[in-house]
Amino acid sequence: MVINGKSISVTGNNISVINDKVYVDGKLVEEGLVGHITVEFKGVLANLKVSGAANVVGNVQGYIDAGGSVSITGNVDGNVDAGGSVTCGDVKGYVDAGGSVRINK
Repeated sequence: MVINGKSISVTGNNISVINDKVYVDGKLVEEGLVGHITVEFKGVLANLKVSGAANVVGNVQGYIDAGGSVSITGNVDGNVDAGGSVTCGDVKGYVDAGGSVRINK
């Protein structure tokens, strides 16, 4: 996982960024984040909650709740709620975006 350009090795796939702290499966893994937070994740993601943007290289099994734009190279089995635009593959749930929505087939 990459947060604001810093690579962090984690196990687990339920990620929350709350204030200046990053939690994976409920455990604190990083703190002291400053400024606009961007999360990049490679692999199968269960759930992600972040105040900034999110970029997922892989599929999303659960949900993404992001304050910024969301880009997913794979498919979404759950839901995406984004403050900005959303780009992704097939969606089985719903997409709620503050900007545009692009579904790549």
